[in-house]
Amino acid sequence: MIGFLTVEFFIYEAQSLKDKRSVVQKAVNRLRQRLNIAVSETDHQDLWQRAEISMVTVSSDKIIAEKELQRALAIITSITELEVTRSNIEWL
Repeated sequence: MIGFLTVEFFIYEAQSLKDKRSVVQKAVNRLRQRLNIAVSETDHQDLWQRAEISMVTVSSDKIIAEKELQRALAIITSITELEVTRSNIEWL
C-alpha cells in the first residue's frame, strides 16, 4: 500500500522567502528524523507565506501506512510558526 499525504500551510510571520524556507526546512527535517517517509516541498516555492509539502510512505498494511501519515500530519500541525490550511491523503 502506498500512502500519499499533501499538506498546504500558511506562515504568517514570514516576511521573505528566507523566513519561509527556515520554517519549511524545520518541518521537513523534523519529519525525516522522526518518521520513515519521503518528504519534499512540492508547490508555492515562490510565495513568501504559503507552502505545500508532500509525503509518501509504503507499507504492506494500509492501517500502518495511515497511522504513519497521521503522525506526519500531527508533527506538522505541532509547529507553531505555521497553520495548516489543507491536507489530503490519497492511496495507490
